[in-house]
Amino acid sequence: MSGDGLPVQARFGEALPGGARPDAAGRRARLRQYQQQLLERMQAARISGGTRLHQLGVMIGTERFLVDLTQTGEIVPLAPICTVPLTQPWYLGLANIRGNLVGIIDYARYLDAGETALAPDSRMLTFAHGLGFNCAILVNRVYGLRQASDMQVAGERLVDAENNEWLVLDLAELVQDPRFLHVAATA
Repeated sequence: MSGDGLPVQARFGEALPGGARPDAAGRRARLRQYQQQLLERMQAARISGGTRLHQLGVMIGTERFLVDLTQTGEIVPLAPICTVPLTQPWYLGLANIRGNLVGIIDYARYLDAGETALAPDSRMLTFAHGLGFNCAILVNRVYGLRQASDMQVAGERLVDAENNEWLVLDLAELVQDPRFLHVAATA
């Protein structure tokens, strides 16, 4: 033990006996607090009566997308994905998110634009319950809230003040696409 009451390993971030890390509980608590704050901001954006529409900015594959907050559920860290045989390549499989089985989609593959590379910043963005689909889209990175009204229109894209191009991803439209509804592999 050190003078501060912690085992010597704990002071230097080394694993304790049994493989536990002393700061794991603190990290989980900070993550939960961050997720709660983000959820509160997203809910406030949904119910605000202003004319400004907030979107969530995400990177999927190599493209930046804006997703309407009313169509999103939550942003969760990557969970183990169980593959499902005989499905489309863009349907990655099922993940357990808070006790619910959720279908995980690689939207970049769905668009035939390569695949979404997994990285430490990767997350799963779940669909809003109102859409009626227990799905999540794999995202490389979450950029946070964006204002489409502050961007310039350039064809099908929006361009922000830093000259980043954004595409709009309409999840409500996606769940009505017959191709999206049929995840079975074609023979």
